[in-house]
Amino acid sequence: MNYLAHIYLSGTNDLLKIGNFMADSIKGNDYEKFDSEIKKGILLHRHIDSFTDSHPIYRQSKHRLHEKYGHYSGVIMDILYDHFLAKNWSKFSDEKLEDYANNFYQLLQDNYDILTERIKGMMPYMIARNWFVSYATIAGLEMILFQMDYKTKHRANMQEAIVELQDFYTEFESEFFLFFEELTLSCQQKTAELNEIL
Repeated sequence: MNYLAHIYLSGTNDLLKIGNFMADSIKGNDYEKFDSEIKKGILLHRHIDSFTDSHPIYRQSKHRLHEKYGHYSGVIMDILYDHFLAKNWSKFSDEKLEDYANNFYQLLQDNYDILTERIKGMMPYMIARNWFVSYATIAGLEMILFQMDYKTKHRANMQEAIVELQDFYTEFESEFFLFFEELTLSCQQKTAELNEIL
């Protein structure tokens, strides 16, 4: 799953959200040096990644992209699933997506000192281009995929995955709903477990 899903699955705990958001830039046992709530977020992020990568529904979705995009099919699929979360946001939250996004961007700014250098470098672009809200539209999604592809020196042409998205839109969306229901339940269980041990 990509950024929006990771934040949503963190619930209402602000520090847990931050930990989950910046987890990719924290390797191995480096998470130990953080506050316990940040630690929970990092460990929840790792749980989400593990659950997602091994789940048959997600793998079925990703398989449609694998022949053309290879190693990058998982990166693209994470972003496509964030599209379906953003597009259907009102089914998951009573808060408008625009407000949710702005509140999270403010949360990052308010806690700037505890962010990793990678997140500090990425944050201005994320806020300026309003990634969370951009996920909801095809045009916004194409822009994000192009930005991701730029980081790979255009080795994968990720923005072309809009074609596969449109060709299999109904299948991808139905798979997302089935998968996300199971992932949400798993994250609730994992969060309760982390609250007991940390």
